[in-house]
Amino acid sequence: MIKAVIFDLDGSMVDSMWIWRAIDIEYLGRFGIALPDKLQADIEGMSFSETAAYFKKRFALPDDLEKIKADWNGMAWKKYEQEVPLKKGVKELLDYCKAQNIFLGIATSNSRHLVETVIQAQHLESYFDCIMTACEVEKGKPAPDIYLAVAETLRVDPADCLVFEDIVPGIQAGLNAGMRVCAVYDQYSAYQDEEKRRLADYYTYEFKELMENGIFTDQ
Repeated sequence: MIKAVIFDLDGSMVDSMWIWRAIDIEYLGRFGIALPDKLQADIEGMSFSETAAYFKKRFALPDDLEKIKADWNGMAWKKYEQEVPLKKGVKELLDYCKAQNIFLGIATSNSRHLVETVIQAQHLESYFDCIMTACEVEKGKPAPDIYLAVAETLRVDPADCLVFEDIVPGIQAGLNAGMRVCAVYDQYSAYQDEEKRRLADYYTYEFKELMENGIFTDQ
């Protein structure tokens, strides 16, 4: 029985993946560095702090980790506040879960500053029982740490949790936690669709499908 629904944030709950390629281009450009072709694939699933450490080491950046993260937050916050929309059907799904007394959580690789910014901008503060970032656990995705930590906070058995994820490392994290996982279509990760479908228990283009196809009653 599904007792908790846990959302990844970027690309799963909100349409925001487009932001980060532009930020990476601008940020690295400050140091005269061109964006490597496969950078986004290399950092998928990493926590905000892990990504900063990766950038510092790979590109030999002079700034410390806190300065790197602060710069990224500063570059992204207005976009998260004003330009990042919810994925289609998310609000209806949140209302459905609340009506069914299903706990709601967020498990994100993003920074707490940015997840709280978008939650406030979308007026979703009252929906979530737990919001956790990968910086608050030992390892980022595909390790199960963040999903297990959210389940523990919600006091729900991992087997009774349903995860929504848009990228392969995130799907693997949910599965590694012993949870059911629904892969979410996102243009950014469309090239992974075949593997996403193979790995996940479910796949969806729009969240409204899930309230129509019995995913919450298919126990």
